[in-house]
Amino acid sequence: MDAVDSMVDPLREYAKDSVRLVKCCHKPDRKEFTKVAARTMIGFIIMGFVGFFVKLIFIPINNIIIGSG
Repeated sequence: MDAVDSMVDPLREYAKDSVRLVKCCHKPDRKEFTKVAARTMIGFIIMGFVGFFVKLIFIPINNIIIGSG
């Protein structure tokens, strides 16, 4: 019986935690949604610029390395 309890107890705790999480969640209002959307958009733009500048720096370095060989 201990083996069964040792397998069921973690599942029971997970179910309790999941129910508590769902009860705490709420649908965002318009103001909260626009805040999250704007911050996500800013993050995408920043990551895009970082990727662009890394690629911009990598292309000449790659040409120097491959071009000299």
